[in-house]
Amino acid sequence: MNVRVRFAPSPTGYLHIGGARTALFNWLYARHTGGKFVLRIEDTDQERNTPEAIGVILDGLRWLGLDWDEGPVTNDPTGESAGDCGPYYQSQRSDIYAKRIDELKAKGLVYEDEGALRFRMQREPVTIPDLICGDVVRELTDREEVQPDFVIVRSDGKPVFHLVNVVDDIEMGITHVIRGEDHLSNTSKHIALFKAFGVEPPKFAHIPLILNADGSKMSKRDEGASLEGWQKAGYVPAAVTNYLSLLGWSPKDDSQVLPMEEIIGRFDLPQINRANARFDIEKLRWMNYEHLRVLPMDQYTELAIKAGVDFGEASADYIGAALATCQSKVKQVEDLPQFCSFYFTEEIVYDQTMASKAFAVENKEAFERLRALYGQIEVFEPEPLEEALKGLADELGLKVRNLVMPARCACTGVKVGPSLYDLMAVLGPERVLSRFDRALAQMS
Repeated sequence: MNVRVRFAPSPTGYLHIGGARTALFNWLYARHTGGKFVLRIEDTDQERNTPEAIGVILDGLRWLGLDWDEGPVTNDPTGESAGDCGPYYQSQRSDIYAKRIDELKAKGLVYEDEGALRFRMQREPVTIPDLICGDVVRELTDREEVQPDFVIVRSDGKPVFHLVNVVDDIEMGITHVIRGEDHLSNTSKHIALFKAFGVEPPKFAHIPLILNADGSKMSKRDEGASLEGWQKAGYVPAAVTNYLSLLGWSPKDDSQVLPMEEIIGRFDLPQINRANARFDIEKLRWMNYEHLRVLPMDQYTELAIKAGVDFGEASADYIGAALATCQSKVKQVEDLPQFCSFYFTEEIVYDQTMASKAFAVENKEAFERLRALYGQIEVFEPEPLEEALKGLADELGLKVRNLVMPARCACTGVKVGPSLYDLMAVLGPERVLSRFDRALAQMS
């Protein structure tokens, strides 16, 4: 079987974490099996479906790295698409739905009721074979006992979700429907429609819901619910997909930080858990740091720019060397501008609490000695700088911190930052000695 899966979102103006995870699981299964991942946009709600709302979905999927094999290329429903089963916007498929409705009419499977069309639903329970949930028997609800037939075309002539969803899956040759468990209750209707069209239903796999840490249902206002928030906060896309993959799926061991190639190789539907997943923002932050600290420097530099780091006229080599001292220290990229700003300005602003201690007059003589020593050092690299400072402290009978604190305050202005010796090596002798001189002037 040539696997074909789809992600079929409705443009609402934002991409929810649940939708992003559904897209990811479909994409992973397609890549794992060598199948096709289809993107189709359910844009039949004309009031909500704006080009901007569609763009949020397309941009979000691209940011996550979830490329689709078939689907729209732009946020214009009448625009270009990739694949042979288009259009991939439901708003452009009216003729297809009309033909399928005529087919059901010809078979006597629908009837008119107050201007709407109802499908003649079976009265017996429907067994839903599910690759995750097992066989689920869907009994009729009390309301359905009275009226099991459901509307497939509204009185205004617009076909409803149940019909267009099934028709699109048939027309696009979808073999596996991987979607949230909240759709499980609809599946009996969909199975009945597939059979009405004489088509074997696809295999269903309903994935667990994502809840808040306290077990409550996640709304769009909850922290972490919107993918756009993660994008703006500078999260690493690979970290987000890594984290989302573990919300409901298990790689069969305790592996947590995984490259995408490994996730694709391990991913399969039987490993998806039945229990609902819980969103843990602290684990996501940890996961992001684990990816952030090993990110290739060109990508790390791009994130730094987006986070607001102003490199000024600095060379690429200097920028790379400076950021390399920060990469293992900074947990969130939004903290990077403040953490590394001293590299790219000569206007060092001292933390006054730190400066009052670091630049105390009693530190001046020892700091002058350090300045003279560093002025003579031939190899301005971390190890010689450290050896020189510690040797001087030993000679003067001082604790190392009595020299480290004024040196750090002189070079950066703040207590927290990269390794002192690493940052001085990056700054170079001219900048370091100039900053030492300014600090010495403060000590008089």
